[in-house]
Amino acid sequence: QVQLVESGGGLVQAGGSLRLSCAASGRTFSNNAMAWFRQAPGKEREFVAGIRWSGGIMFRYADSVKGRFTISRDNAKNTVYLQMNSLKPEDTAVYSCAAGVVSQIIPTVPSAFSSWGQGTQVTVSS
Repeated sequence: QVQLVESGGGLVQAGGSLRLSCAASGRTFSNNAMAWFRQAPGKEREFVAGIRWSGGIMFRYADSVKGRFTISRDNAKNTVYLQMNSLKPEDTAVYSCAAGVVSQIIPTVPSAFSSWGQGTQVTVSS
């Protein structure tokens, strides 16, 4: 079992930046990918960004965040980050990190990931 703890959420004005962190503990070696999802009120959970580190590093981003968000991983700290720049009010949501075992392509469906954090709120004011 892998435990995930997110941090770094908060309130920011449009155009600002935030960096989210997701610290993993437990059987971290059993996973080869992590991802960030978000869920706004009244909407379904949606994929934001993912990273796979087995067989070479692979990244995947939702079209809505490409060029603004960057996912990265610190192997020594078992931590994945989501750097969010040029934030927009429509980025407001609860952001959750997830971990799992994936094949060559990083999936965008929540069911593909087996471990989840509790989520952190990101609010972008206009």
